[in-house]
Amino acid sequence: MSTDNINEEVHNAYEIIKNGGIILYPTDTVWGIGCDATNEEAVKKIYALKQREESKSMIVLMNGERMLYNVFNEIPEVAWQILDLSDKPTTLILDNPKNVAKNIVASDNTLGMRLVKEPFCYKLMERMKKPLVSTSANISGMPTPNSFKEIDHHILDGVDYIVNLHHDKVAAKPSTIIKLGNDLQVKVIRP
Repeated sequence: MSTDNINEEVHNAYEIIKNGGIILYPTDTVWGIGCDATNEEAVKKIYALKQREESKSMIVLMNGERMLYNVFNEIPEVAWQILDLSDKPTTLILDNPKNVAKNIVASDNTLGMRLVKEPFCYKLMERMKKPLVSTSANISGMPTPNSFKEIDHHILDGVDYIVNLHHDKVAAKPSTIIKLGNDLQVKVIRP
């Protein structure tokens, strides 16, 4: 995969996202539907497309420490330890997010986030300078597709842009999910 292809796809996806659109894109795990995590209207489009209740929050991808501190005032020390020790993609649910759309924050005032190194996602967020919403590319309640060819036509037709990378990749599985409270409670939600 050449850097030119990635850069071109980052440019195309960014043009859609900055105008409030939603994209279908490959992540470090399964294919995701995403948008600017600070744009409430764009987030609403994703809920509508997935036919998902807004009470079910979505996660955001981030590309580094600076973005993480822009969204969370307090990051428990154990969060860094988990991220350092994780050998597979890990989503952490943290307390009291800020600077994101209200409709991606869970009712208990938490938000799931995952730091990604996957080149497309990383570069796209570098360009956006904002977190990227990430939710599996399926209608709510249906199985999560493990490859591009398993994605429902309703999803394919409903997004504003489909990233033209990794259409042949098969994902192992979604990320591990761990909830960390500022009270230092640790709870594994999905191993």
